Amino acid sequence: VKPQGTVKEKETLWIFGYGSLVWKPGFTYKKSKVGHITGYKRRFWHGDEFHRGDKVKPGRVATLVQDPEACTWGVAYEVSNSDVEGSLQYLHTREVLLGGYIIKNIQFFPKEKDQEPLVALVYIATSDNPMYLGPASDKDIANQIVTCRGSSGHNIEYLVRLAEFMRMCCPEVEDEHLFS
Repeated sequence: VKPQGTVKEKETLWIFGYGSLVWKPGFTYKKSKVGHITGYKRRFWHGDEFHRGDKVKPGRVATLVQDPEACTWGVAYEVSNSDVEGSLQYLHTREVLLGGYIIKNIQFFPKEKDQEPLVALVYIATSDNPMYLGPASDKDIANQIVTCRGSSGHNIEYLVRLAEFMRMCCPEVEDEHLFS
């Protein structure tokens, strides 16, 4: 029992993943929830010269592109107060230093209808990033993904694992860009 008048505990940190974080968060978390964010669409428009490609042949990984009509499905992870610092350091290296992503807070809507929306931290690669590849035809994106490999494995594994997550956890959702 807490004595009256003590300082409130910090609010919980939630981190939203829409790419490799859905199957490989790499940090300690208390629980996870499948759900979506709105106002963004997932696109394979970001280059990866470390995890799924190299400097000569960068892989293509997901980022979010603003679109007021879109929604993107993924997983939000609740991080314990005691794990926040370590989790954020890990993600800073993985997503910012190696990946070129920026951080935003965004509203996340859990898939379960009885749960309230929550604010989650999300990593987004913007078009002003030097590793940002931008749009290309589905055929060109697919050809690049099939031929690239980085320190974490083949680029196609990234795509297949993300597609498997969507088929298993969100079978009612059609993500045309991902599945094409």
